[in-house]
Amino acid sequence: MVEEVLCARNGSAERAERAERAGMMLLEPAAPTATTVAMVHELFPTVDVPDHAHYTIGAVIFAIGITGIVGNFLVLYAFTRSHTLRTPANMFIINLAITDFFMCATQTPVFFISSMHKRWIFGEKGCELYAFCGALFGICSMITLMVIAVDRYFVITQPLNSINMLSKKKALLVLTFAWVYSLGWSLPPFFGWSAYVPEGLMTSCTWDYMTFTSSVRAYTMLLFTFVFFIPLIIIIYCYVFIFRAVRNSGQDVRKMNRNNTRDTLKRFNKMKKEWKMAKVALIVIMLFVISWSPYSLVALTAFAGYADMLTPYMNSVPAVIAKASAIHNPIIYAITHPKYRVAIAKYIPFLRVLLCVPQRELQSFHSSFMSTRYSIVTSRASDVSRNMSQSRTAKSSASDIESEEHDCMDIPGIQIPRIVP
Repeated sequence: MVEEVLCARNGSAERAERAERAGMMLLEPAAPTATTVAMVHELFPTVDVPDHAHYTIGAVIFAIGITGIVGNFLVLYAFTRSHTLRTPANMFIINLAITDFFMCATQTPVFFISSMHKRWIFGEKGCELYAFCGALFGICSMITLMVIAVDRYFVITQPLNSINMLSKKKALLVLTFAWVYSLGWSLPPFFGWSAYVPEGLMTSCTWDYMTFTSSVRAYTMLLFTFVFFIPLIIIIYCYVFIFRAVRNSGQDVRKMNRNNTRDTLKRFNKMKKEWKMAKVALIVIMLFVISWSPYSLVALTAFAGYADMLTPYMNSVPAVIAKASAIHNPIIYAITHPKYRVAIAKYIPFLRVLLCVPQRELQSFHSSFMSTRYSIVTSRASDVSRNMSQSRTAKSSASDIESEEHDCMDIPGIQIPRIVP
């Protein structure tokens, strides 16, 4: 019946076969009664599950979406407004917030509306675009997490070599590669290698991992290998050596108590600071992997040929859990990242009580920011005075430096002491 309706609507035997296969796999969700597949005058099938199942899924995805949109927007706002957070390494965190923000913005409204209608209502092109956005932003999140782990690896295990290794230009090149790589794995279903189809309760779409054909199975296996397993292995490798470096540094500090080496203590304190940031990144990575693991298990179960064991709930619930990975980043940073919490409290004052940021931390943050600007301006003023003193006589040099000093003092909120040649 399903095949006849689909062929009549599309004239496509391949799509009809896929829909029939999907309908045959819609087994009983929880009760012993058989689940039926109805067409109800739409291109995409529906599943016979209680209405409250759709409404519950819709409510959960709505809560996840609102939290992810607001939380990741706050991360972007804080990291772009605060000069102390605007570093090359933090550009990776900003990119992670961008991918999570657009994951929620593109997935939540569509998923929620479909759940309220209890069927997919956006048509074939809408299904493909929805699934493409989910794949693109999900893959880019995983690659960005891998990049963050590699960055922490070089900073902690090779601190001297990493001093000038990462600049804003290099960080942008790395992020460009991450987006192009993600796009390369998201586009093939548009060109016939696998496809983007409805899944689970038929209120969301993803790539076709249920069809047991060589082409679909090849795409699924390569997708998991190059966007999940290999990045995960690289992350594990990086953190194993990060942990070893921190442990060895701790042993050096214990020896330092006998030798009284100031350089060792200084190096250890710097490593402790970097290790704190690495731990924050590790928590975000672990939560991301945990969120996507159930969905990966479902897809690999279908890949192995056991798709008939999967019920609509077993397809939809892991998909919702995977989309919830987009809310972990802002929550973790709001709890564990002191500079981020203080920046949010500074630029959005009504959140200061919610984040439990004391007034003295805000004052310290402001002092740190002002001292950073002061050091930049004084450094530039010194460079100007040194360059001009080499090209002019002492008298004209003194006059020029004084003039340059007044130019620098035009910067609001900064007072530069008079430069004496």
